[in-house]
Amino acid sequence: MPHTIITDIQIQSVKKYLLSLQDNICQTLSHADGHGEFVEDSWQREEGGGGRSRVLSKGSVIEQGGVNFSHVFGDKMPKSATAARPELEGRKFQAMGVSLVIHPNNPYVPTSHANVRFFIAEKAGEPSIWWFGGGFDLTPTYVFEEDAKHWHQVAKNLCDPFGDNVYSEYKAWCDKYFYLKHRDETRGLGGLFFDDLNQWGFDKSFEFMQAVGNGYVDAYEPIMERRKDTAFTQRERDFQLYRRGRYVEFNLVYDRGTLFGLQSGGRTESILMSMPPMARWEYNYTPPPGTPEAELYQYLQPVDWV
Repeated sequence: MPHTIITDIQIQSVKKYLLSLQDNICQTLSHADGHGEFVEDSWQREEGGGGRSRVLSKGSVIEQGGVNFSHVFGDKMPKSATAARPELEGRKFQAMGVSLVIHPNNPYVPTSHANVRFFIAEKAGEPSIWWFGGGFDLTPTYVFEEDAKHWHQVAKNLCDPFGDNVYSEYKAWCDKYFYLKHRDETRGLGGLFFDDLNQWGFDKSFEFMQAVGNGYVDAYEPIMERRKDTAFTQRERDFQLYRRGRYVEFNLVYDRGTLFGLQSGGRTESILMSMPPMARWEYNYTPPPGTPEAELYQYLQPVDWV
Protein backbone atom coordinates (compact mmCIF):
# COMPACT_ATOMS: atom_id res chain seq x y z
CA MET A 1 0.00 0.00 0.00
CA PRO A 2 1.29 3.49 -0.74
CA HIS A 3 2.45 5.45 2.26
CA THR A 4 1.32 8.97 1.44
CA ILE A 5 -0.16 11.85 3.36
CA ILE A 6 -3.89 12.27 2.79
CA THR A 7 -4.87 15.90 3.29
CA ASP A 8 -8.02 17.27 4.89
CA ILE A 9 -8.90 18.78 1.50
CA GLN A 10 -8.84 15.33 -0.09
CA ILE A 11 -10.92 13.85 2.72
CA GLN A 12 -13.50 16.60 2.42
CA SER A 13 -13.67 16.22 -1.36
CA VAL A 14 -14.53 12.53 -0.96
CA LYS A 15 -17.12 13.30 1.71
CA LYS A 16 -18.73 16.01 -0.43
CA TYR A 17 -19.00 13.60 -3.35
CA LEU A 18 -20.52 10.84 -1.21
CA LEU A 19 -23.17 13.16 0.22
CA SER A 20 -24.11 14.34 -3.27
CA LEU A 21 -24.18 10.73 -4.49
CA GLN A 22 -26.66 9.83 -1.77
CA ASP A 23 -28.82 12.79 -2.81
CA ASN A 24 -28.73 11.87 -6.49
CA ILE A 25 -29.52 8.18 -5.97
CA CYS A 26 -32.43 8.95 -3.65
CA GLN A 27 -33.89 11.51 -6.07
CA THR A 28 -33.59 9.15 -9.05
CA LEU A 29 -35.09 6.14 -7.29
CA SER A 30 -37.87 8.14 -5.66
CA HIS A 31 -38.84 9.52 -9.07
CA ALA A 32 -38.75 6.03 -10.60
CA ASP A 33 -40.92 4.69 -7.79
CA GLY A 34 -43.47 7.45 -8.38
CA HIS A 35 -45.04 7.20 -4.94
CA GLY A 36 -42.59 6.62 -2.10
CA GLU A 37 -40.21 9.13 -0.54
CA PHE A 38 -36.98 8.50 1.32
CA VAL A 39 -37.21 9.43 5.00
CA GLU A 40 -33.95 10.63 6.54
CA ASP A 41 -32.68 9.58 9.95
CA SER A 42 -29.47 11.28 11.06
CA TRP A 43 -27.40 9.61 13.75
CA GLN A 44 -24.23 10.05 15.79
CA ARG A 45 -21.76 7.37 16.84
CA GLU A 46 -20.54 7.55 20.43
CA GLU A 47 -16.96 6.60 19.50
CA GLY A 48 -16.82 9.21 16.73
CA GLY A 49 -18.64 10.20 13.58
CA GLY A 50 -22.13 9.43 12.38
CA GLY A 51 -24.22 9.45 9.27
CA ARG A 52 -27.58 9.83 7.65
CA SER A 53 -29.76 6.88 6.76
CA ARG A 54 -32.54 7.23 4.21
CA VAL A 55 -35.23 4.59 3.86
CA LEU A 56 -38.13 4.29 1.44
CA SER A 57 -40.84 1.86 2.57
CA LYS A 58 -44.05 0.64 0.93
CA GLY A 59 -43.55 2.48 -2.35
CA SER A 60 -45.33 1.57 -5.56
CA VAL A 61 -42.18 -0.16 -6.89
CA ILE A 62 -39.82 -0.33 -3.92
CA GLU A 63 -41.07 -2.43 -1.01
CA GLN A 64 -38.12 -1.25 1.05
CA GLY A 65 -34.91 0.46 0.06
CA GLY A 66 -32.17 2.07 2.08
CA VAL A 67 -29.43 4.49 1.00
CA ASN A 68 -26.99 5.11 3.82
CA PHE A 69 -24.12 7.60 4.20
CA SER A 70 -21.71 7.19 7.08
CA HIS A 71 -18.46 8.78 8.20
CA VAL A 72 -17.05 7.11 11.30
CA PHE A 73 -13.69 7.29 13.03
CA GLY A 74 -12.00 5.82 16.07
CA ASP A 75 -8.79 5.01 17.88
CA LYS A 76 -8.77 1.26 17.29
CA MET A 77 -9.36 -0.78 14.15
CA PRO A 78 -12.06 -3.48 14.27
CA LYS A 79 -10.91 -7.11 14.08
CA SER A 80 -12.53 -7.51 10.67
CA ALA A 81 -10.06 -4.93 9.30
CA THR A 82 -6.87 -6.03 11.10
CA ALA A 83 -7.31 -9.79 10.60
CA ALA A 84 -6.03 -9.61 7.03
CA ARG A 85 -3.91 -6.48 7.55
CA PRO A 86 -1.84 -6.74 10.75
CA GLU A 87 0.02 -3.55 9.76
CA LEU A 88 -3.15 -1.64 10.67
CA GLU A 89 -2.90 -2.59 14.35
CA GLY A 90 -2.54 0.42 16.61
CA ARG A 91 -3.74 2.92 14.02
CA LYS A 92 -6.59 5.36 14.22
CA PHE A 93 -9.07 5.08 11.37
CA GLN A 94 -11.64 6.95 9.33
CA ALA A 95 -14.17 5.20 7.12
CA MET A 96 -16.76 6.88 4.94
CA GLY A 97 -19.07 5.61 2.27
CA VAL A 98 -22.48 5.23 0.71
CA SER A 99 -24.17 1.83 0.82
CA LEU A 100 -27.59 0.91 -0.54
CA VAL A 101 -29.92 -2.02 -1.11
CA ILE A 102 -33.22 -1.87 -2.98
CA HIS A 103 -35.83 -4.61 -2.45
CA PRO A 104 -38.72 -4.18 -4.95
CA ASN A 105 -42.33 -5.29 -4.56
CA ASN A 106 -42.52 -6.91 -7.97
CA PRO A 107 -40.66 -10.25 -8.26
CA TYR A 108 -39.73 -9.33 -11.83
CA VAL A 109 -37.78 -6.26 -10.67
CA PRO A 110 -34.40 -7.44 -9.33
CA THR A 111 -32.94 -6.52 -5.99
CA SER A 112 -29.88 -4.31 -6.34
CA HIS A 113 -26.97 -3.35 -4.12
CA ALA A 114 -24.22 -0.75 -4.42
CA ASN A 115 -21.47 0.52 -2.17
CA VAL A 116 -18.55 2.94 -2.48
CA ARG A 117 -16.19 3.71 0.37
CA PHE A 118 -12.93 5.36 1.43
CA PHE A 119 -10.77 4.15 4.30
CA ILE A 120 -7.81 5.83 6.03
CA ALA A 121 -5.63 4.37 8.80
CA GLU A 122 -3.22 6.76 10.53
CA LYS A 123 -0.49 6.67 13.15
CA ALA A 124 1.44 9.61 14.55
CA GLY A 125 4.69 10.19 12.71
CA GLU A 126 3.89 7.74 9.93
CA PRO A 127 2.30 8.19 6.49
CA SER A 128 -1.35 7.35 6.00
CA ILE A 129 -2.51 3.95 4.76
CA TRP A 130 -5.60 4.42 2.61
CA TRP A 131 -7.72 2.76 -0.04
CA PHE A 132 -11.00 2.94 -1.95
CA GLY A 133 -13.48 0.10 -2.43
CA GLY A 134 -16.97 -0.61 -3.65
CA GLY A 135 -19.02 -2.02 -6.48
CA PHE A 136 -22.58 -2.99 -7.40
CA ASP A 137 -24.40 -6.26 -8.01
CA LEU A 138 -27.81 -7.43 -9.25
CA THR A 139 -29.95 -10.15 -7.67
CA PRO A 140 -33.01 -11.08 -9.75
CA THR A 141 -35.66 -13.64 -8.89
CA TYR A 142 -36.47 -14.15 -12.58
CA VAL A 143 -33.66 -13.57 -15.06
CA PHE A 144 -34.03 -11.52 -18.24
CA GLU A 145 -30.85 -11.76 -20.27
CA GLU A 146 -31.53 -8.32 -21.74
CA ASP A 147 -31.34 -6.84 -18.25
CA ALA A 148 -28.21 -8.78 -17.30
CA LYS A 149 -26.41 -7.67 -20.47
CA HIS A 150 -27.39 -4.04 -19.89
CA TRP A 151 -26.20 -4.17 -16.26
CA HIS A 152 -22.82 -5.58 -17.21
CA GLN A 153 -22.41 -3.35 -20.27
CA VAL A 154 -22.77 -0.28 -18.05
CA ALA A 155 -20.19 -1.79 -15.70
CA LYS A 156 -17.77 -2.48 -18.55
CA ASN A 157 -18.23 0.97 -20.08
CA LEU A 158 -17.34 2.76 -16.85
CA CYS A 159 -14.31 0.51 -16.32
CA ASP A 160 -12.83 0.74 -19.83
CA PRO A 161 -11.26 4.23 -19.46
CA PHE A 162 -9.23 2.91 -16.52
CA GLY A 163 -7.66 -0.05 -18.30
CA ASP A 164 -8.41 -2.94 -20.63
CA ASN A 165 -8.57 -5.56 -17.88
CA VAL A 166 -10.33 -3.57 -15.15
CA TYR A 167 -13.84 -4.83 -15.92
CA SER A 168 -12.83 -8.48 -16.24
CA GLU A 169 -10.81 -8.34 -13.02
CA TYR A 170 -13.48 -6.62 -10.92
CA LYS A 171 -16.29 -8.66 -12.48
CA ALA A 172 -14.49 -11.86 -11.49
CA TRP A 173 -13.85 -10.46 -8.01
CA CYS A 174 -17.59 -9.76 -7.67
CA ASP A 175 -18.51 -13.29 -8.75
CA LYS A 176 -16.09 -14.68 -6.16
CA TYR A 177 -17.07 -12.34 -3.34
CA PHE A 178 -20.85 -12.75 -3.67
CA TYR A 179 -20.68 -16.54 -3.59
CA LEU A 180 -22.59 -18.52 -0.98
CA LYS A 181 -20.25 -21.42 -0.32
CA HIS A 182 -22.79 -23.30 1.76
CA ARG A 183 -25.28 -23.13 -1.14
CA ASP A 184 -22.73 -23.52 -3.94
CA GLU A 185 -24.27 -20.65 -5.87
CA THR A 186 -23.73 -16.97 -6.58
CA ARG A 187 -26.02 -14.48 -4.85
CA GLY A 188 -27.17 -13.22 -8.23
CA LEU A 189 -25.77 -12.06 -11.56
CA GLY A 190 -22.84 -10.09 -10.15
CA GLY A 191 -21.45 -6.82 -11.44
CA LEU A 192 -18.33 -5.17 -10.01
CA PHE A 193 -16.43 -5.49 -6.75
CA PHE A 194 -13.13 -3.87 -5.83
CA ASP A 195 -11.23 -3.21 -2.62
CA ASP A 196 -7.81 -1.98 -1.46
CA LEU A 197 -7.62 0.35 -4.48
CA ASN A 198 -4.70 2.74 -4.13
CA GLN A 199 -2.13 1.62 -6.71
CA TRP A 200 -3.32 4.29 -9.17
CA GLY A 201 -2.73 7.10 -6.68
CA PHE A 202 -5.40 9.19 -4.98
CA ASP A 203 -6.80 11.16 -7.94
CA LYS A 204 -7.34 8.27 -10.35
CA SER A 205 -8.56 5.93 -7.60
CA PHE A 206 -11.08 8.54 -6.45
CA GLU A 207 -12.16 9.08 -10.04
CA PHE A 208 -12.84 5.37 -10.44
CA MET A 209 -14.86 5.24 -7.23
CA GLN A 210 -16.99 8.10 -8.57
CA ALA A 211 -17.48 6.29 -11.88
CA VAL A 212 -18.78 3.24 -10.03
CA GLY A 213 -21.02 5.30 -7.76
CA ASN A 214 -22.50 7.25 -10.68
CA GLY A 215 -22.83 4.12 -12.81
CA TYR A 216 -25.22 2.41 -10.42
CA VAL A 217 -28.33 4.40 -11.37
CA ASP A 218 -27.40 4.18 -15.07
CA ALA A 219 -27.38 0.40 -14.68
CA TYR A 220 -30.42 -0.08 -12.43
CA GLU A 221 -33.02 2.56 -13.21
CA PRO A 222 -33.74 1.36 -16.79
CA ILE A 223 -34.25 -2.21 -15.52
CA MET A 224 -36.65 -0.99 -12.84
CA GLU A 225 -38.63 0.98 -15.44
CA ARG A 226 -38.73 -1.98 -17.82
CA ARG A 227 -40.06 -4.53 -15.28
CA LYS A 228 -42.06 -2.59 -12.68
CA ASP A 229 -45.46 -3.04 -14.37
CA THR A 230 -45.10 -6.77 -15.12
CA ALA A 231 -48.09 -8.72 -13.77
CA PHE A 232 -47.37 -11.37 -11.13
CA THR A 233 -49.23 -13.79 -8.87
CA GLN A 234 -48.75 -15.17 -5.36
CA ARG A 235 -46.60 -17.96 -6.83
CA GLU A 236 -43.96 -15.47 -8.03
CA ARG A 237 -44.20 -13.55 -4.77
CA ASP A 238 -43.60 -16.71 -2.72
CA PHE A 239 -40.53 -17.57 -4.79
CA GLN A 240 -39.23 -14.01 -4.43
CA LEU A 241 -39.51 -14.26 -0.64
CA TYR A 242 -37.77 -17.64 -0.68
CA ARG A 243 -34.88 -16.26 -2.72
CA ARG A 244 -34.61 -13.27 -0.40
CA GLY A 245 -33.60 -15.77 2.24
CA ARG A 246 -30.33 -16.24 0.35
CA TYR A 247 -29.76 -12.48 0.58
CA VAL A 248 -30.14 -12.62 4.36
CA GLU A 249 -27.79 -15.60 4.58
CA PHE A 250 -25.04 -13.82 2.66
CA ASN A 251 -25.33 -10.58 4.63
CA LEU A 252 -25.15 -12.29 8.01
CA VAL A 253 -22.54 -14.94 7.20
CA TYR A 254 -20.13 -13.37 4.69
CA ASP A 255 -20.60 -9.65 4.18
CA ARG A 256 -17.51 -7.67 5.25
CA GLY A 257 -19.38 -4.39 5.56
CA THR A 258 -21.89 -5.89 8.00
CA LEU A 259 -19.08 -7.39 10.11
CA PHE A 260 -17.07 -4.15 10.08
CA GLY A 261 -20.11 -2.07 11.03
CA LEU A 262 -21.11 -4.28 13.94
CA GLN A 263 -17.54 -4.73 15.21
CA SER A 264 -16.81 -1.00 15.04
CA GLY A 265 -19.87 -0.12 17.11
CA GLY A 266 -21.84 1.29 14.22
CA ARG A 267 -25.55 1.98 14.30
CA THR A 268 -27.28 -1.40 14.09
CA GLU A 269 -30.44 -0.14 12.35
CA SER A 270 -28.35 1.45 9.58
CA ILE A 271 -26.07 -1.58 9.20
CA LEU A 272 -28.99 -4.00 8.91
CA MET A 273 -31.15 -1.82 6.66
CA SER A 274 -29.93 -4.02 3.80
CA MET A 275 -32.22 -6.78 5.03
CA PRO A 276 -35.45 -7.39 3.11
CA PRO A 277 -38.66 -6.45 4.94
CA MET A 278 -39.97 -9.98 4.37
CA ALA A 279 -38.29 -13.30 3.54
CA ARG A 280 -39.06 -16.99 3.93
CA TRP A 281 -37.29 -20.33 4.17
CA GLU A 282 -38.65 -23.70 3.13
CA TYR A 283 -36.98 -26.94 4.13
CA ASN A 284 -35.19 -28.77 1.31
CA TYR A 285 -37.01 -26.83 -1.40
CA THR A 286 -36.26 -27.43 -5.08
CA PRO A 287 -38.38 -25.81 -7.80
CA PRO A 288 -40.03 -28.31 -10.18
CA PRO A 289 -38.01 -28.94 -13.38
CA GLY A 290 -39.09 -26.93 -16.39
CA THR A 291 -40.71 -24.14 -14.36
CA PRO A 292 -39.70 -20.45 -14.58
CA GLU A 293 -38.47 -20.77 -11.00
CA ALA A 294 -36.09 -23.58 -11.96
CA GLU A 295 -34.59 -21.46 -14.74
CA LEU A 296 -32.97 -19.13 -12.22
CA TYR A 297 -30.55 -21.81 -11.04
CA GLN A 298 -28.77 -22.10 -14.38
CA TYR A 299 -27.57 -18.52 -13.87
CA LEU A 300 -26.25 -18.91 -10.31
CA GLN A 301 -22.69 -19.56 -11.45
CA PRO A 302 -20.43 -16.95 -13.08
CA VAL A 303 -21.60 -15.98 -16.59
CA ASP A 304 -19.82 -13.81 -19.17
CA TRP A 305 -22.51 -11.27 -20.09
CA VAL A 306 -20.57 -8.95 -22.39
